[in-house]
Amino acid sequence: MHLWHNFSAIWRSVPFLLKGLPITLSLTGLSGLIGVGIGLILALMKISKNKLFRWFALVYIDLFRGTPLLLQIMIVYYALPLNIDAFSAAIIALSLNAAAYLAEIFRAGIESISKGQMEAALSVGMNYSQAMRYIIIPQTIRRIIPPTTNEIVALLKDTSLVMVIGLAEIVYKAKQIGSATANFLTPLMFAAILYLIFTIPLTRYAEKLERRFSRGD
Repeated sequence: MHLWHNFSAIWRSVPFLLKGLPITLSLTGLSGLIGVGIGLILALMKISKNKLFRWFALVYIDLFRGTPLLLQIMIVYYALPLNIDAFSAAIIALSLNAAAYLAEIFRAGIESISKGQMEAALSVGMNYSQAMRYIIIPQTIRRIIPPTTNEIVALLKDTSLVMVIGLAEIVYKAKQIGSATANFLTPLMFAAILYLIFTIPLTRYAEKLERRFSRGD
């Protein structure tokens, strides 16, 4: 009877848990968009003929891929002299981290395009920037959609780490429910189901695109 009462109390708390969903999705969407922009710039810098650009991109990517995201979130919010709220700090940390991974995806995609494409573009009078913009990047986009989608899925899951700075996303809300009901398992399972509702379709979509594009290649 006590177990049923406890489960019933947690079930009534589900709307409270869902209040964390907009924050989770907002963090994913905004950080993903910013990360894509920064990642593309980093990828172009890494394949640039400019040694300074290549060095900067290499150091950036190694730094953010080689250190824990949780540590990066804490540094941005607690250690840097920035007068910002937790949501802004989370966006900054998640975006900078995602950019490092997306940069490698974009670089690999660009380098997978035959060099003959660039040579052909240059031979008809295009400069390097025009060739990248009109020839190379459009072809690259098709190839990077599946791995980019997988990276967005990883970013969605990584948003759970922002609870360390007190941001009330899904896991934080589940923890609050657990503290109030003395049962952490059930609300955390509900939180896991919410993540699965979004991650499984995205993952399957990425796999489908990868198979389709592979046949096209």
